[in-house]
Amino acid sequence: MGQFTDGLFQSALASFVLFSPERQPSAGTAALAFSVVLLPYSLIGPFVGTLLDRFSRQRIIFASNLFRAITLIFIAVLIRNGVTGAQLTIFVLVAFGVNRLILAGLSAGLPLLIDKKQLISYNAVAVTGGTVFVVLGGGAGIGFRHLLDSQINADSADGYLIVFASACFTIAALLALLLPKHSIGPLAHEIKKSSFIDGYREMRDGFRLLRSHRDCFLGISATGIQRGGSTAITLMALLLMRNTFNDPANPEAGLVGFAFAITLSGVGITIGAIIAPFGVAKFGRHKWIRSMLIACGFFPFLLAIAQTEAILIFVIFFVGLFGQSLKVTNDALVQSQIVDEYRGRVFAVYDVMINGGIVSGAVIAAMLLPANGAGSLLPFVVSVTYLTMALVFLKAKNFRAGVHATN
Repeated sequence: MGQFTDGLFQSALASFVLFSPERQPSAGTAALAFSVVLLPYSLIGPFVGTLLDRFSRQRIIFASNLFRAITLIFIAVLIRNGVTGAQLTIFVLVAFGVNRLILAGLSAGLPLLIDKKQLISYNAVAVTGGTVFVVLGGGAGIGFRHLLDSQINADSADGYLIVFASACFTIAALLALLLPKHSIGPLAHEIKKSSFIDGYREMRDGFRLLRSHRDCFLGISATGIQRGGSTAITLMALLLMRNTFNDPANPEAGLVGFAFAITLSGVGITIGAIIAPFGVAKFGRHKWIRSMLIACGFFPFLLAIAQTEAILIFVIFFVGLFGQSLKVTNDALVQSQIVDEYRGRVFAVYDVMINGGIVSGAVIAAMLLPANGAGSLLPFVVSVTYLTMALVFLKAKNFRAGVHATN
């Protein structure tokens, strides 16, 4: 429910900021949007992660969803009045930052609910289900907005859509109460009273623990690089749909085209998650992570050779498919190797590294892409980066557990 609502929220923001006629987007504008949304949480994420190891994760998820619902009311008022300044930026930062805390808490708590031998399969459902519902929420948001467009102006339509999202976040908060208080951790004997200074020490310990688990560190690094490259391709797709494949004066056509591309990407993401358990069972966890990144590396070359709407959608589909299969496998790797006492902190660090990859990908795209999104250099760079990480750094000898490990 929370991820579906996040899709609603993001579709309203995209419509308001990137697809409004009076707000002409550029690669730099989109990259700034990624940076503004993700970097502040990255600065506090590791410390916030210590909360997930000290207090009931169920209570944190409940309170965070409720807090998001309240925050969205303020955002709706600002958008209804066409405000685009620092006020809107601050509230959006808070809303997205809280979402990362929710997702980290859910990922940290999942191993307490299931048999560890089933982690990859359940991650395929949990992680991918969340991503698919973001896509569905985005599509629903675009549909609702089209219905409202004929009745009220664009800013009012986006504002009402965000009010609806606020109500949905309230429902997500209430659904969290269906979980017993300590069902997703931390366990009673793991909770200890500590000061803020101790919290910073625990944050440092989380970093050190991750560094000592080389398999997890390499897997998270590979996932971060893959997400950075897919962000760059997504930004390219946004500009191509907005300014090249459709008339720039008709932003609604660009929004529909971009939504269609992202929806097909969601289909690819679902398939990627479904095949992950079978791939790991046959080839081993580490070999599968490496193979998925190699597979991701081939498709952007097609976009470097020719840029048509069909090729763009084809590339987005397969990069999403193989990228999600990689992430599902790596989530299970981290969950299986990190003890619950530190898992919240490690997943917060995981989030920070992924956010860093996403922002880096957006910044690189802003540097390499023209305003219309066309160009061969960016997809070529993405392909080379993927293949370099896979072929050079993800060699079997670099994994301590062995390339065929499946746990």
